[in-house]
Amino acid sequence: MRSLRAQLAADPSVGTGNVLATVIAHGADLDGPGLTFDTAVDQFAAEHPLTLGELDERVQARTAWLHARGIGRRNVVAIWATDAADIVLSFLALTRVGAIPALLNGKMAPAIASEYIRRLRVDAILADAAHRELLAGQSDQPDSLHGAPILGEPKELGTGNPGRAPEHYRHHRDDPVVITHTSGTTGVPKAVLHTHTTLYAALKHLLTMPQAQGTDRILNALPIPHTATILMVNQVLGNRAEMLLLSSQDASDVLAAIERWKPHGVYGFAVTWAGLARADLSRYAVESVRLWFNTGDCAHEPHIRKLVAAGSRETVTRDGRVTVPGSHFIDGLGSSEMGHNGFHITHTPDTEHYGRCIGKPYQFAEAAVLDADGNELPPGRPGLLGFRSPSVSPGYWNDSVNTFRFRLNGWFLTGDLVHRDESGHYFHLDRVPDAVAGFEGPQLYTSLSEERILAALPEVLDCTVIVVPDNGSYLTDVLLELAPDADPALDRTDRIHQAVGAEVAATIRRIAVIGQDDVPVTVTGKVRKVALRQDRLAGVSS
Repeated sequence: MRSLRAQLAADPSVGTGNVLATVIAHGADLDGPGLTFDTAVDQFAAEHPLTLGELDERVQARTAWLHARGIGRRNVVAIWATDAADIVLSFLALTRVGAIPALLNGKMAPAIASEYIRRLRVDAILADAAHRELLAGQSDQPDSLHGAPILGEPKELGTGNPGRAPEHYRHHRDDPVVITHTSGTTGVPKAVLHTHTTLYAALKHLLTMPQAQGTDRILNALPIPHTATILMVNQVLGNRAEMLLLSSQDASDVLAAIERWKPHGVYGFAVTWAGLARADLSRYAVESVRLWFNTGDCAHEPHIRKLVAAGSRETVTRDGRVTVPGSHFIDGLGSSEMGHNGFHITHTPDTEHYGRCIGKPYQFAEAAVLDADGNELPPGRPGLLGFRSPSVSPGYWNDSVNTFRFRLNGWFLTGDLVHRDESGHYFHLDRVPDAVAGFEGPQLYTSLSEERILAALPEVLDCTVIVVPDNGSYLTDVLLELAPDADPALDRTDRIHQAVGAEVAATIRRIAVIGQDDVPVTVTGKVRKVALRQDRLAGVSS
């Protein structure tokens, strides 16, 4: 008999909207793993490992609650909450009735959340107590926003009667199943739509591959309302793996969970790795970790090196399979629109392939370096990153202007600047809005400069580089976060100039030491360089 993973890989009907039900239909053990949450779920205590059967029953209760309130096919329902359980269980229930959950990060500013919800034109809203109060400040009506009723708190859905749940909605491959959002580095986030098949396309490929080391027991430190968490829920249910979902991505909470829960794999964004790298990991019980998996922005070399020096991994020797000190770190580049990491490269303590290398595309994807007209550029030439994959979002919800703005000559434009070497490895240079990098003229890359500074100055825990225009030229500011024992008064100018190269060094106006909380970030922890540029431009003009 074929394994469950093989059955799922061959099943044309399985997708993001029905993974839980399909896994059960294919005969998965109801006493096997479901999901584990860091807060209580109905009658179950926090960190109770829900079995597959318990998870299904809790989702059915929520399905019945929604159905009784008229929520069904094509209804768009916004979910604004903090707890992982509130978001994930509501998502699973809404897809069962054919609705389209729109997930909002709990850290979003109320005014931006209100405008984002208005643009979505939702049919209804679910909000936890804290966020319902915030919404009240954005509306003249206590129980609605922009004409959409606030149905209740996500926890209330658990009071539904599972026995009254309607039949599972039958998804077509192109049915919309979830709306997530971008980081919002430039203002109101873009609403990213995914269908039943786009978010499952990469997982179909992975199900045909051997299951990776460290993926049997996963700590999910990814932002819960992000596309990446929806992918992970689908992945662990198909792999019949265990997963604890954290409501907070703060490094201190992640470290505590690693020590307490002993995961084999930890999944997160670059901001979490930067936070973990600030700690002396030798003082923590992290030896259970075999794999760190990064998505979103690629990670910095010094942060990766500190993580792979910790934990353990299995390797094959003449004496057979043994466990050795040091872990794996899988890096790459991904986004909500890409639907899954598009690239991958694996680091160990022995790795030397850095310099913002994001590796090669997955087998299910294609990539190219493009000029402004969509022509492919040869190795060594920097350009726009074009990406093609069955996992790519079909577009932005209610926003055809941006949907087509980011398409060029059959490619999705990720908003990144990259180059490719002769061996097919891709290297990330910067985000397009943050760089000064036309196909002619100066080549000033902020992310690459940050990478080089971090690699050259060990006492720098993190840094931010911004470039602003100045009377037809450019000025660069370098903001350094130093280790506690580093001297903030030390002149590091020469070392930084040497690290970033002559072209960037010639533009440096200011090198400043800052605190960890002095840089504005988005709800997912990305630096809001647009805000920093505006502040610096005000300084230039004054």
